[in-house]
Amino acid sequence: MQKSEIIRFLVLRTIGNFLVLFSLFGVFATFGPALFYEAKFRISQARGIRYIVVEPKKTSISSSSWREPQGGSTPGSSDSGQARMTDSTFPENSSEKILTPPDTDFSILIPKIGASEKVFPNIDPIKEEEFLPILQKGVAHAKGTVFPGLPGNTYLFAHSADNFWNVGRYNAAFYLIKDLKIGDDIVIFFEDKRFNYKVTDNKIVDDSDVSDLIKSHRSNDQQLILQTCWPPGTTWKRLVITARPKI
Repeated sequence: MQKSEIIRFLVLRTIGNFLVLFSLFGVFATFGPALFYEAKFRISQARGIRYIVVEPKKTSISSSSWREPQGGSTPGSSDSGQARMTDSTFPENSSEKILTPPDTDFSILIPKIGASEKVFPNIDPIKEEEFLPILQKGVAHAKGTVFPGLPGNTYLFAHSADNFWNVGRYNAAFYLIKDLKIGDDIVIFFEDKRFNYKVTDNKIVDDSDVSDLIKSHRSNDQQLILQTCWPPGTTWKRLVITARPKI
């Protein structure tokens, strides 16, 4: 083999190895966070862990002004997007874990998947410059939809990214809502009040389908809608969970 052929072979092999590594990185960057949460959830299930929602003794000062549109100036929190879980009430080896809201002004808790997230109100779901920074910190409440306790639809959305390398920047709050079944519990805290819901529907729609958002302006029944990207780590479709007040 001549020297030029050897050099060509080495160059092609180097390029090939780089492309393989880059492809593996792309797959990990896209689906890595989802796989992490999936594994954590399955391990918890195997151990028989059950999360119980407990109201904190001390609550923050509620702000009735949240009922007014706030645009981009939404209140922030240094620990938003982090689940508050503690087992101080139960023995260390207990299968029951406590789940508390990060902020009783506005939070969502989903016991089945151990999720406890702060919700930021009045976020425009059309303006990326407004909702993308919020989705790095927690869950967004769609501007124009009602707040819990009022007739109509409360529309919450989380996790969105325009490219796979941006996925890791966004909060993974709703990665596991795909595992919610009809009858599962969802708890919302709003202005220091607790609202209990039961899941009534779980479906996948096209990314351009805004029918649920449109319906939210026409319904007089209290209803909670959760939306996230599907499959996890992509923006191909939307996963929509519907829930109604628990009777």
